[in-house]
Amino acid sequence: MIELATPDQALVTLLKALAARKYRFTTITPASHERVLGRQPARIAETVEDVFGWSLPFGERLLPADLLEPLRASGGLEDVFGAFRAKLRVSSVDGRLYVHSSFPTVAADAVFLGPDSYRFARLIAAELSRQPLAKTARVVDIGTGAGVGALTVGGLAPNAKLLGTDINADALRLASVNATAAGMDLQVIQTSALDGIDGTFDLILLNPPFIADDGDRVYRDGGRRHGGQLSLDLAKAALARLAPGGRLILYTGSAIIKGQDRLHQTLARLIENGCRLEYNELDPDIFGEELSEPAYSEVDRIALVSAIFRCPV
Repeated sequence: MIELATPDQALVTLLKALAARKYRFTTITPASHERVLGRQPARIAETVEDVFGWSLPFGERLLPADLLEPLRASGGLEDVFGAFRAKLRVSSVDGRLYVHSSFPTVAADAVFLGPDSYRFARLIAAELSRQPLAKTARVVDIGTGAGVGALTVGGLAPNAKLLGTDINADALRLASVNATAAGMDLQVIQTSALDGIDGTFDLILLNPPFIADDGDRVYRDGGRRHGGQLSLDLAKAALARLAPGGRLILYTGSAIIKGQDRLHQTLARLIENGCRLEYNELDPDIFGEELSEPAYSEVDRIALVSAIFRCPV
């Protein structure tokens, strides 16, 4: 019999059982996910990936006990017209498993993981390969979500002290589960930005929401400035908390208007105390469907960008 204590421990047990089965699933955008499922609207899960990746309904006999029991004990199982459905999804990023919200992610407090998470992890890995962290580095992942940013750092810098903040309690819960399953120590605090947290940091990670979202979904809505306000606010707060020699890695989107990248211009004005900004356009055209929305009526395109601030020792 499988030992199950708390719902969170049950999720850790589930992730470890999936890892033992070498489970892998790459999560695509919600729009692409919907298109794939739309090919067979009445489709029932036939594989473990169908259950935990594609969020399909399934019969009780499909899952072995080492997966079904912890899923049930975690509270992550729901009845759907005589079948079952997992209320959570599991994705793999760089060989590490993350539990997050199931499809569709329509709830205001959904814990999202998708293509941006993969790109953010690659950006972090490239930066730390270029300039590794000191062993005693203090790292914070603001708006940690499922914990991808923080755990990517933890995998590359095992001795770093990891902190994840988020305003979403569900996100912090799942980030803690993901960290425990990965054998990492991640401290989590429910707060906005770094409010109520003392000290400075050697590395600050930011992958904030950057879309102007009419649904006010926490994981998606970046506020005013065509979704760029949150990125600006968090970057300003983060820069004030960098230790000497510290870095800020910001991954976000920028609305390009009449050929001008106003986010870049505004971020450049935040530079002080000898810090430098390395700004790159990673993809010139993302979320093109948003250009049909009223909030983007004057926008040419939405670019995916990275902004790395480096401060002197």
